[in-house]
Amino acid sequence: MRNNTAENWLEQRITKYGPVSKLSLFGKPTVFIHGQAANKFVFNNDGKTITSQQPESTRMILGDRNILELSGEDHKRVRNALMVFLKPESLKLYVGKMDEEIRKHLELNWHGKQKITVLPLMKNLTFNIICSLLFGVERGPRRDELIECFQRLIEGLWSVPLNLPFTRFNCSIKASKRVQNMVKELIREKRMQLEQKAALPLQDLITCLLSIRNVDNEEELTEKDILHNIIVVMAAGYDTSSVVITFLLRLLANEPAVYAALLQEQEEIARSKSLGKLLTWEDLAKMKYTWRVTMEILRTTPPVFGWHEEGYERYRIFWAIPMTHNDDSIFPDPSKFDPSRFENQKSVPPYSFVPFGGGTRICPGYEFARIEILVAIHYMVTQFTWKLCADNKFSRVPMPVPTQGLPIEIMPRKQM
Repeated sequence: MRNNTAENWLEQRITKYGPVSKLSLFGKPTVFIHGQAANKFVFNNDGKTITSQQPESTRMILGDRNILELSGEDHKRVRNALMVFLKPESLKLYVGKMDEEIRKHLELNWHGKQKITVLPLMKNLTFNIICSLLFGVERGPRRDELIECFQRLIEGLWSVPLNLPFTRFNCSIKASKRVQNMVKELIREKRMQLEQKAALPLQDLITCLLSIRNVDNEEELTEKDILHNIIVVMAAGYDTSSVVITFLLRLLANEPAVYAALLQEQEEIARSKSLGKLLTWEDLAKMKYTWRVTMEILRTTPPVFGWHEEGYERYRIFWAIPMTHNDDSIFPDPSKFDPSRFENQKSVPPYSFVPFGGGTRICPGYEFARIEILVAIHYMVTQFTWKLCADNKFSRVPMPVPTQGLPIEIMPRKQM
């Protein structure tokens, strides 16, 4: 996978065996399934035919009560709780706050610089947004410690699961315990603030989850539910959005025509606003071409390659997102980068474009990621130009990452 050979290998299997085949993957008997019908089967399963289950090593780091692990009524209950905060109607209120975080990031990390490395900076940006909007943790020592511990947690998530002193996996487990303790402390503080009317239910994700009540007026989620889902939201938001923004900047450096059209759209929005005024939900609705470009990035380079599910009897089920995204019967000339594919999204067949999942398993943070990406790209393209300093190679570890982190030379646009 690091050498990006997985897609070619799976294409050969599909050509030879068709959309369903048996194989041994990581020492486990596995059924590989491919196509729209396969995606629909996976995303709409009832938790009885197949169940979501991550490797034991992943559960040791992220916990076993998160939305990726749950199925059936438990999954529905946790997902519905998360969507109270992450639905578009709620997120409209937070566009301005996200705008402020992104401006601050550019002020600290881009302005006055001649060269930056994009991927680590985007990870820093997305985590700061998570801390601010989802957890209500402002800039300062507490946020800095949380970022440092969380980075160690992530580094071991995909490492060889050897729980020995000084291994990356062992360091990740220790970091996970520290992060969990910090989040538990946040939960206690937020609960007290709610009881004292010092915080609002929709102030951040934690206060939102604590405020949800069942029919008996008891907390809908246990502290363990909240804790493990907070950590998985951190992990998902940290990696996926940062990767998408990184590959958008990479694409815009390589595709002058796409860059020119996207810049024109963003400049029109910038000109419509007075100096210093924050972006609004209505501004994001005007970024139609920018979002089509983003969707084409998600088609060609989805952050998540595929997934394992526990199947029936002794088999696991494996499906791979790029195999549907590169199916020329769905997306003609799939190797061509063409944002116009998404001009009419209703024309895209169901369960064929699935970078965020689908059905009951669609990512609850999809809209949050959309806002984050659009606001970030707006300020980056209207304030800077850039060119690549290194080659375009990337590998999957397991997410796609530029081999050198995407170093770029940047220039303020006002000096152009």
